Amino acid sequence: MTLTLSDSELLRKGSYIAGAWREQGAGVLAVINPANGNVIAEVATVDRTGTEAAIGAAHEAMTSWREVPAKVRAQVLRRWFDLMMAHQEDLAVMMTTEQGKTLAESRGEVAYGASFMEWFGEQAKRIDGDVIPAPSADKRVICIKQPIGVVAAITPWNFPNAMIARKAAPALAAGCAIVIKPASETPLSALAMAELAERAGVPAGVVNVVVGSSSEIGPALTDSPLVRKLTFTGSTEVGRRLEQACSVTLKRTSMELGGNAPFIVFEDADLDAAVQGALVSKYRNSGQTCVCTNRILVQDSIHDEFVSKLVAATAELKMGNGLDKGVQQGPLVNVGAVEDVEQLVQRSTEAGAHIALGGARSDLGPCYYQPTVLTGVTPDMAVFRNEIFGPVAPVTAFRDEAEAIALANDTEFGLASYFYTRDIGRVWRVAEALDYGMVGINEGIISNEMAPFGGVKASGSGREGSKYGIDDYLEIKYILMGGLDR
Repeated sequence: MTLTLSDSELLRKGSYIAGAWREQGAGVLAVINPANGNVIAEVATVDRTGTEAAIGAAHEAMTSWREVPAKVRAQVLRRWFDLMMAHQEDLAVMMTTEQGKTLAESRGEVAYGASFMEWFGEQAKRIDGDVIPAPSADKRVICIKQPIGVVAAITPWNFPNAMIARKAAPALAAGCAIVIKPASETPLSALAMAELAERAGVPAGVVNVVVGSSSEIGPALTDSPLVRKLTFTGSTEVGRRLEQACSVTLKRTSMELGGNAPFIVFEDADLDAAVQGALVSKYRNSGQTCVCTNRILVQDSIHDEFVSKLVAATAELKMGNGLDKGVQQGPLVNVGAVEDVEQLVQRSTEAGAHIALGGARSDLGPCYYQPTVLTGVTPDMAVFRNEIFGPVAPVTAFRDEAEAIALANDTEFGLASYFYTRDIGRVWRVAEALDYGMVGINEGIISNEMAPFGGVKASGSGREGSKYGIDDYLEIKYILMGGLDR
């Protein structure tokens, strides 16, 4: 039950509320390494009462935090960024150990998460208002932007560092305080983030992390009238329930939900580039991201050649413990995730899909599933209709551009989409026709802190990152000044 870090203080074993660590709580949560099943740490949990204490602390702390000049808030976020990068290796090792992704991916995620601290620190100084032309000479109309209030953030296990940063950074930049509920699979990364926030000078109560059962913590966050915004990254099913729960107190919500990303390869594409793009988009984090390629659509004239190249490239991926050198595919987060993937593949093969590669568990351990390529996939199959969240690449052939667009849009989801072509006219036609919040053209990785991340339809609402990402944490106040003629 050891995790070797250069800075042992980053390994915290209890919730962080009002600037204090609670290492005695309502119960104990065992954190499991999916690579080998070992217990990494046992973390004390909080219940509804503890969560309400965190909300109260955030509400109280925000009274003074919102009055801190934007330039000073920016400096605090910059220090948080510097500390994250200074401790990148420890944070990466911790993430890989509790979540399973490769160490290289974890290092990348830490840098990605830190980038939001830097970006929104700068955006804090750009929360501008407006002077609007007045209806008469004796009046002036002004609009100012103010922090929305206490923010609740419910974050996922697949990006346990970056998803916290992407929510906490704009909240703090806007002048809000935040209560973070991390996934039970990956609390250690969240608690390490809180430790660094404290070192960066974030005042007590401005950042709180509550670890425990969703059934205890979730209702406390959604029911509280002190929480004015809830931001969630996770499944569409849970997102719908949270939206309903938040409606009672009319909270503002941001929902980054499930995806079913198409990856379209047209006959004029650079096939080698398309294969590499598909690899990084499909198999990143062992297929466990909401923007992972979920359906590969290939024009029939190049279908066989593309599949041959994809199978060959996928077969070269090295599986193993994410901490081991050269490993490109780690385990899935738990056995349940493997079972879900297994069922999707089985249902699809029973319906006629062909296994071109993989299609079974690995002998490395119960949480490992082989990188898989399926061909002959049709729109009625389970792997076409559902978010896979595992290392399975289903390939479907199409005839022409119109059919590709129709197949791509044939889903309730609308988060990320990708396509490869060298035809500039097609670039514009297809990009505008795809019913998705994000489109990657000749690229398999599209996320960065300067771009707005989010989806449409059942993939949620709101945008994270970019200059637009801070808007969800602000309210616009209209001020009318009269009597100026006397």
